[in-house]
Parts: sequence; C-alpha cells; structure tokens
Amino acid sequence: MKNKLSIIFLLAGWFLMLSVLAHAQNNGYPAQYGQPFTGVPDTRDVMLYQVNTRAFSKTGDFTGVTQRLNSIEDLGINVIYLMPIYPVGKLKGANSPYATMNYDEVGKEFGTLNDLRKLVDEAHKRNIAVMLDIVANHTSWDHPWINKPGYYLRDSLGEIKYPETWRDVAQLDFRNQELRLSLIHSMKSWVYKANIDGFRCDYADGPPLDFWKQVNDSLKTIKTHNLLMLAEGSSPRYFTAGFDYFFGFNYFGNLKSIFSNNKSVKSIDTLNNSDYKGAKSGQAVVRYLTNHDVNGSDGTPLELFGGKKGSAAAFVVTAYMKGVPMIYNGQEIGTPFRLTFPFTGKSIDWSFEETNRDVLEEYKKIVGFRNKSKAVRRGALVSYSSNDVCVFTKTLEKQTVLVLANLRNKPVTYRLPVKLKGKWTNISDGSKTNLAQVVRLEPFQYLIFQK
Repeated sequence: MKNKLSIIFLLAGWFLMLSVLAHAQNNGYPAQYGQPFTGVPDTRDVMLYQVNTRAFSKTGDFTGVTQRLNSIEDLGINVIYLMPIYPVGKLKGANSPYATMNYDEVGKEFGTLNDLRKLVDEAHKRNIAVMLDIVANHTSWDHPWINKPGYYLRDSLGEIKYPETWRDVAQLDFRNQELRLSLIHSMKSWVYKANIDGFRCDYADGPPLDFWKQVNDSLKTIKTHNLLMLAEGSSPRYFTAGFDYFFGFNYFGNLKSIFSNNKSVKSIDTLNNSDYKGAKSGQAVVRYLTNHDVNGSDGTPLELFGGKKGSAAAFVVTAYMKGVPMIYNGQEIGTPFRLTFPFTGKSIDWSFEETNRDVLEEYKKIVGFRNKSKAVRRGALVSYSSNDVCVFTKTLEKQTVLVLANLRNKPVTYRLPVKLKGKWTNISDGSKTNLAQVVRLEPFQYLIFQK
C-alpha cells in the first residue's frame, strides 16, 4: 500500500511539474484554441477582403459575418481582415472602432470570444485565413493602462497628449519597454486564444519603426502559425521591419488623379518602382479602390472611377499589375452609397447582390482568373502603358498574360509593340485572337489575353 501511495504521489508531482513547465514555456499566454490553420496562402497569392463588422450586416456583429462566409468564399477570397474587434472607449469618445478600450477583450457589440472563434473556425473550413486589426499607436481615455506611469506621452505640463487631431484617443509612449511588451503580449494572445492568422497594423506611421521590428520578430517565434502582417503605412521602409505588406495610399491617390485629373497612366510605372524599393521576394503593396476611410470621405468606387465600367477596368489593373488586391465589403456588389463613420448607421444592403448581379459576376471573373493564373500572381511585369491605356504583360515560365485597360471615358486607339502582335487566347471566352498592331478600345474597356 505504501509503495502504491508513493507511486501515486510521484505521478501527481510529475504531472504538476509538467503543468508548471507547460505554463512557463507558454509564458503566461492562453492555451492554444483549435488547430493552427495550415491553409494560410503564400504572401504572393493573397486575395484580401476587408470586413467592417459594424456595417457588414444589420446586426453589426460576428454572426452577421459568419453567415456570409459562403459568399466571401464564392468571390474567391482567401484572407479576410476584421476591423477592430475590441471594446470601444466612451470617455471623450466619438464611438470610433479605432479607440480601443482593452486590447485583450472582445467588444460586446460584436459578440463574444466564442462568436469570434466560430467565425475563425468557419473561415478556416472554407480555406480562408483571418487577420485582426490592431490599433497600437493609441488607446481610448478609459483604457486600463491610462494611469500606468510612463505608458503615455505627456506634454510639458504633464498632461497626456493625443495624436494628430484625434482628441478621442490618448498617445502611447513607445520609449517605454514595458508598454511595448504589453502590446506584443496582447497581439500574441489573440493568436493563441482565437487562432487568428495575422494582423493589419493600423496607423503604422505612428509608432517608431523599431517597435514594429520588435513586434514582427516576436510574432515569428510562434512556430505553429504562418502569420500575415500588413502595415497601414505608406512607405517601403516597413519591409525592413519584417512586414509582408504595406498599404497602397499612394496607389489609390494616383489612380484617383488618373481618373479625375487626366494624369498619365504611365505614372503607375513610376509608383511601382518607388513602392517596391528594397522589397524582398513575397513582400508587396496592398492596393485597393476603396476602404473604410476613403469610402466615407472620398466616395465609392462607382463615384471615383467611372461607374461600373470604369471601376471594373480600375480593378483589373489593381488586381493584376503589381501588388496584392483588397476588396472592401460591399464593393463587389456595386454598393451605390457610402458607409460613413462611425459605421453604425446605414449597413450594406446585400440585396444589391441580385440588383447588381453584373457587377458581382465581373468581380468573380476577375478574381477567379487571378487565383487561377500563377503568371498574374507571381509573374515578371513588363509595362507598355501609354498616357491613356494601362498595358502590361506578366510572365512566368512558359505562360504570358497580356492586359490592356483603357482608363479613359472615351474611345482610344493603342499601337501595340511589335513583340506583342500575333496569336493570343482571349480569357473571357477562350477564343483565339490575332492581335494587329492597332487596337481600338471603347471607353473603359479592358482586354485580357494569355498564351
């Protein structure tokens, strides 16, 4: 009996030690929820979709997103990113989802942690990765950290500062290493407790670059997950900090000028060179026709890029030329109205899915060919653009794709370089085409060929 008790106590001690060691090895992080997703796409193959949870459905919550995952999958999306999911601050607040009151909790307006987990689980079942939006530069004024010494930047009178003109949020002080580690701990915790697949880092221009290097280096120690990292910043310097992507602010502004101010289409070539300075293999710019900010402030793609036909041509260039394309929720059904801050008023009317079936089918066709064509996603780019027409080839191994997109609301003739003349297959109907030297394009017409 004594020997049996000794064995029992020995085993109990052994299991206790294993438990303590496991906790120590996990450094106090939550236990891993679910199985890490093995379907995260190569960074070059991402087709990104931005979800504004508040405006996405009438309920404005995770369940409203989960219920439409089939439609997102059918569109050809393999990565979604959710706008901030955290509780929103009330003190001095403007009800902005970017005024985080707690980095470690789910905002009740969106649901519960289990609701988020279900969304992620259901996305993973459909081979879709899920990224979260982290707002690291500032917090709400009622964040639990607000009284922590050294966590916030203060003026000469000792008052906490606010960033830019955003008086509803308080500026964090990145000279404080404890603050940095607290932010990184929160980010890593979401990987474990919700099994997410990366982060879109809001206002990356705010915190110093060495903080983001610290973030990326730390997240890379999670060997069980292949995390995607997107900096909402406008410079290729973010590549040096370990990000996979930065945000195409410059591309969006340039494209607007092409459509509204008759700027030369060749300006995209200049931007391609500057945006990709120092980029390593797989690093890219996320480019878009709209997002949650510019949709409300500047206008919808239909407003900015020549209606249905013009915005389709603009999206072809955005999706195929250079970079990783992003679709903002509702864009794919031609939502004719703006989704305005703080996104608690008018929500997306998904009945436009039927009303604007032509728009949806065109988006599916454009995305579908990108997903199918390795040359489009990974091929070497050669541009032949004129002032009015965006023309380029993408070549990988033995496949070449040729794109011609008239970005003007008028007929344009384009003289094809001699090397591009000859037999091609039109991807829209599979017909064989013998391209002559002079190609006439109707207003906002685009053509896509391969051989």
